[in-house]
Amino acid sequence: MRIGIDIDGVLTNIEQFSLSYFSKYCVEHNIDYKIGQVSYELHEIFNVDKKVTNQYWDDFIFYYAENESPRSFAKEVIDKLKGMGNEIYILTARMHTNQDDEEGERMREVVKKWLNKNEIYYDKLIFSKADKEKKVDEIREYKIDLMIEDNPNNIKELSEITKIICYNTTYNQDCVGENIIRCYSWYDILKTVNNMR
Repeated sequence: MRIGIDIDGVLTNIEQFSLSYFSKYCVEHNIDYKIGQVSYELHEIFNVDKKVTNQYWDDFIFYYAENESPRSFAKEVIDKLKGMGNEIYILTARMHTNQDDEEGERMREVVKKWLNKNEIYYDKLIFSKADKEKKVDEIREYKIDLMIEDNPNNIKELSEITKIICYNTTYNQDCVGENIIRCYSWYDILKTVNNMR
């Protein structure tokens, strides 16, 4: 089986990083915020102008990309999935990775170094070229049988063409339907994949 794995929100806990670092950023920059609605979008969670979150990510994306730790047992379970004969495709649409410029090249190198540093195995690393983080073209091109994803927009769209493991977060609770299986940890993912065999 070809298993696609997202990075941000699946290999890492970007939700907790964002809540922690963006609240710090707001306090240090005297930006008024009110954490309210549950959303994938940071500006909606904090009820601030999107320009503020764009500037925050401009300031912090490389720090996050270089320093955030993988989720517990991600490496261990990926190694087990590979040992079972699966092919592992890391598929990311992270900010800058689809750009043909210096920042794009820098982020692609950061991703490769981070995966290497954390000993995350993959058969192929794919930087999504599509707009707005969509991964449909890559899923079709590489014939991904199962995608592990957290982004609610991607989950809904991709579930029409392949099976999805929805990595549980507060912002994807409404992701239910055919081809969508919710998992709560990396060992829960392993159990689910074993049950699919």
